Amino acid sequence: MATPDVRERLFAAAERVVERGGPGALTSRAVTAEAGCAKGLLHAHFAGLDEFVAELCLDRFARTAVKAQALSGAAGQGTVARNLDAVVLALFDSGGLAISGLAMTRPAAALRIREALEGGAPGFTAIETAITGYLEDERGLGRLPSGTDPPVVALALVGTAHHLLMTSWPGAPDPRPRVARLVAALVGD
Repeated sequence: MATPDVRERLFAAAERVVERGGPGALTSRAVTAEAGCAKGLLHAHFAGLDEFVAELCLDRFARTAVKAQALSGAAGQGTVARNLDAVVLALFDSGGLAISGLAMTRPAAALRIREALEGGAPGFTAIETAITGYLEDERGLGRLPSGTDPPVVALALVGTAHHLLMTSWPGAPDPRPRVARLVAALVGD
């Protein structure tokens, strides 16, 4: 029997497993049990757990990059801070806190991710580039001071989000309020 949206179902299950038990709790059996599917389903779609972890991380990067690229259509609408919050905080909403350290515990997955990013897969660089373009548009519309340096602001936002993702763990204080304060400090309310 075919399982619809099997990748996303397995990815969401993995996030829940890691949120509850940390990276050490992630096994193919734990993921398939959480997803409520056959034990072999993960290995039917992925060469192994390392490939699964890499694809999960890359999928979440790509989702956030799509949100960041949509910022260009938001120039001149809403507030700059709210528009940036939506993208930067998406890094935390897309399973980021649960999976941020996961690849570090699996060297083969980390290598696969790095190779994919070097090959052009969307990641933090794509998000940073999209935020830079958006901020340049907003500066051009006069909604940011002319002295605003979009590449530096984008680097600060993405770098801070990356730092918070990599230094958070299940049960740690929610980093979102800190990110919102940073956005406000960099671009105003």
